[in-house]
Amino acid sequence: MSTNTEPRWSVADVARYLGIPVKTLYNWRTAGYGPQGVRLGKHIKYDPQDVAAWFDAQKIAS
Repeated sequence: MSTNTEPRWSVADVARYLGIPVKTLYNWRTAGYGPQGVRLGKHIKYDPQDVAAWFDAQKIAS
């Protein structure tokens, strides 16, 4: 169980952080790529720490 109380990010927040269009983030999600998000009803939420970790892993991979 996570004890992180930081607010979760929306798709728009993640797209802004990564500097990509929202549509790209949705396409990545469909393809199984990108940071892990959680569907809550019709919304997708992201843990900011997971997004940052995913981004850092991309720097290492390239």
